[in-house]
Amino acid sequence: MASSSSFIPSSELAAPAAQPPLPRECSFTESDWRALAVFWYPVAHSRQVTDKPFAVRLLDERVVLYRLSNGTVSAARDICYHRGVPLSLGHVEGDEIICKYHGLRYDSTGRCICIPAHPNGPISPRLHLDMYQAQEKYGLIWVRLLNNNLDNGQQELPELAEWEDPDYLQVHLDSVDIKAAAGRQVEGFLDVSHFAFVHKESFGEPDNPVVPDYKVTKTNRGFIADYISSVSNYAHGYKHLAPADFPWHRRFEVYLPFTAKLTVIFPGGGKLQILNAASPVSARKTKLFVPICRNFDKDAPIENTLDFNYQIFAEDIEIVETQYPEDLPLNLHDEAHFPADRSSVTYRKGLAALGLGRTFTA
Repeated sequence: MASSSSFIPSSELAAPAAQPPLPRECSFTESDWRALAVFWYPVAHSRQVTDKPFAVRLLDERVVLYRLSNGTVSAARDICYHRGVPLSLGHVEGDEIICKYHGLRYDSTGRCICIPAHPNGPISPRLHLDMYQAQEKYGLIWVRLLNNNLDNGQQELPELAEWEDPDYLQVHLDSVDIKAAAGRQVEGFLDVSHFAFVHKESFGEPDNPVVPDYKVTKTNRGFIADYISSVSNYAHGYKHLAPADFPWHRRFEVYLPFTAKLTVIFPGGGKLQILNAASPVSARKTKLFVPICRNFDKDAPIENTLDFNYQIFAEDIEIVETQYPEDLPLNLHDEAHFPADRSSVTYRKGLAALGLGRTFTA
């Protein structure tokens, strides 16, 4: 940037704030947003992120993703600080993202290295992108907006080791947009007493609504709920494939705040792994990512699996998008509970322990 009396000297520009500001029009309270921003969330499928900028939203923040020449993915706040244009409108050349408005170029660290209008002039340190941590796993791109430098599990992604096991078939489902809070979606995923009613068209058994007692064990990242019942996980039309007295074991492993892994044991020892990862676009908008893998029926048409799971998603979404209040009540006195709700009660307590407000909306 060439020297000129019309330019503000870099020495007079305000230094970046130590505590990053909340996103514009943030739908969370400040304390809730900062409590949630230290965790990892999926924001896109790996196949969606190339060397072309890709725009996503996470916790109301606009984020741009792009893939570097070494295959890694960069994530930055989707704004050029010169005149506020989204960088996702631009393009990438040689690992540099280029703003469409005035051609400013930013390197892989987020530093502005070229202003075409003044190629030999000084560049203000203010022209530096806010970069976010990003990593790729389970066919997804995961982003974390804040790094609190604590070794308490927030540094790690949820576990789905089977995804890398060559004995397992990977199933890539499209993400699903839900007009509801992420916490409501996750709680619905953990709920075992709605099978007979909400999923009666897919796999639920209306004549088998009883929920046997089950155990919940707390972990350092959430909890595990082991649920054994006679409700078959096969879709209607395939129920005959399981012995009548087969005990269906479903293990839910919760990674606070919004991810849960479900393991279902099938007859013959087959295992189905479902990672339910709810990404909070905003307080009441969620993008759901669900990597699935299994070590049986690996030659069966994949379309059947896709159709079955999309049907289940639709059945659940019909409920969670209409729940009132929209907020997930963390005050346990705000809603009634019965023994089958043990996992959801534990989940709400876990969210509260993260420091989220009692009127938490995500």
